[in-house]
Amino acid sequence: MTTYPFAFDPSKPFIEQASDWIADVFYEVLPEVGFEVRDEQIYMAFQLERAYKEKKTIFAEAGVGTGKTLVYLLYAIAYARYTRKPAVIACADESLIEQLVKPEGDIAKLAQHLSLTIDARLGKSPDQYICLNKLDEVRGGLDEDADVFRDIYQGLPDFVHFPDTLQSFTPYGNRKEYPDLTDGQWSRLGWDVFQDCLVCHQRHRCGQTLSRDHYRKAADLVICSHDFYMEHVWTYEARKREGQLPLLPEHSSVVFDEGHLLETAAQNALTYKLKHTQFESIITRLLEGEVRESLAMTIEDAISQSEVLFAALDKNSQPVQGSNRKEFILNESLIREVNRFGELIGTIEEELVFESGLFSLDEYQVKIVEEHLEMIQTALALFKRPELLISWVTEDQDGLTLVVMPKMVKEILKERVFAQRMPIVFSSATLSVEGSFDYMAQSLGVENPLTFSVASPYDYSDQMQAALYPLQAGYNPIPRVLTLLEKSQGRALILFPSQEELTAFQTGLAAYPEASAYRFLYEGSAEISHLISTFQNDEESVLCAVTLWEGLDIPGPSLSHVIIWSLPFPPNDPVFTALRKDAADPFTEIDMPHMALRLRQGIGRLIRSRSDQGLISIMGQDLTRPEVRTQVEQLLPAGVECTVIEGNPEGIKTC
Repeated sequence: MTTYPFAFDPSKPFIEQASDWIADVFYEVLPEVGFEVRDEQIYMAFQLERAYKEKKTIFAEAGVGTGKTLVYLLYAIAYARYTRKPAVIACADESLIEQLVKPEGDIAKLAQHLSLTIDARLGKSPDQYICLNKLDEVRGGLDEDADVFRDIYQGLPDFVHFPDTLQSFTPYGNRKEYPDLTDGQWSRLGWDVFQDCLVCHQRHRCGQTLSRDHYRKAADLVICSHDFYMEHVWTYEARKREGQLPLLPEHSSVVFDEGHLLETAAQNALTYKLKHTQFESIITRLLEGEVRESLAMTIEDAISQSEVLFAALDKNSQPVQGSNRKEFILNESLIREVNRFGELIGTIEEELVFESGLFSLDEYQVKIVEEHLEMIQTALALFKRPELLISWVTEDQDGLTLVVMPKMVKEILKERVFAQRMPIVFSSATLSVEGSFDYMAQSLGVENPLTFSVASPYDYSDQMQAALYPLQAGYNPIPRVLTLLEKSQGRALILFPSQEELTAFQTGLAAYPEASAYRFLYEGSAEISHLISTFQNDEESVLCAVTLWEGLDIPGPSLSHVIIWSLPFPPNDPVFTALRKDAADPFTEIDMPHMALRLRQGIGRLIRSRSDQGLISIMGQDLTRPEVRTQVEQLLPAGVECTVIEGNPEGIKTC
């Protein structure tokens, strides 16, 4: 994969030659096989040349239909071959990864029409793979899903059951291979953060481990999610200390597709999760060897203090409406328990320094425990500066989980990502705020980025119609949705701001016999890329989703109507609660920008080609507020015909 797709002259700068070749691709090669030449695409190509030549970060804001994916793929592949290191394409989530590598996707198109063999491999997040230990637990159960899990176990490759049969790489255990499992079923057998892979006796036949070994050898592209890339960044040093390879191989450039979502991924990756049962299971490994009495007593005290701390969290926490999280008040009593737990952890760390000199403990087990204790101390240290902390608890069958997240991540991003001298491309249709990229640059810690913006080439005034439906409090939107579906005969994407709202719609729909005229597909009922494919191929179906505001690309009649169930304001959530507390005007500074960005993305799902036609229907109580309605109207593409339909069908007026 080290050959160039053009005749390379080593006496001339590589990037200039690559740029000339890319220009030929857009002006000559692709038009000959039926591709449309777009001025916006050519402009973007020459802008990206600057980023690769100067090895800088660039914010590439390009509207829907500019063909930006083809542009950044061409540069990434060419530069990967020049540097002999793959490029990383980081997508917003796992469903967008699948869209990029699907048989009719952009990578396949380039390979076909340019006669290129492109070595693109998927670096999926750990939670996208079966955990063999969890599968062993659930397949022995007596519940209604046990037979499903047993069938999955029997269907695994032979080398999982008989390790000596492994002869070559065989991918298995990917979430996509089990499209009919609900998200709830998958959570019972998929990897989660509380699995300790380092000491797992099945790790060398684990699908996640084998896939990781495979994608690290990619020559051209490694495709992963934002979350996984950030996990690579945060764990890079720790994995090296443990004698492990980093999650991703050394790479030549990075493209953050839907780059406006990177800050959220960075926060998620830097989140710490503490659980009493996990702490107890790991710390008691030290008691399996011969240890001094003082260490054993301190371990017992730490376990007891962990129980006290989590009991205090349970007592002080309250459910958050519209969220699966519980918030707690960080009072003096709770801070005391946190500090006491931290002191005991520190004592154990000191004892281990002495104990390791006696060689009475297994060195590998000690290393695992020390890493876990270091993580706990890092998380607990954030409680010393609560103004920089966002924290909450969640609850499942194994008890409470304490989640700790730092408010600001830009300093770490600046140091570990943007300080590297390599091309970094942010690609999205929504990177600027009122024409300025300052908000993105400041929130991420990017200094002096290159920037450009190009509009969509589509004629929205001819292709799109929009209607706003302000709803009064207590109004049931379901009859309105069914009426709207009649306009497009199904063929609709319904976007919900939260899982709770989607679930309420799904439950409420059962009371309406007329709903049986449509096939409704619900996010969470099956693997997401399978649902998307079903929606695209079953033309009159209706897809109901929470996470598909960005990235979904379905040209043609299958998606002729986007229905916004309610405006996507931030949830009643500890993260946004903390952001609101720090804002002088929370609604203007936090709520409205978040809503506007997400709504622009949702509207962008409708028109995906020059031949598309469709409707945008936006509902919600917030539309009764004049300042909100004005903002929503301004978010619609210029020239789009818009009507406002009040609570009754007769109350119609032009936007």
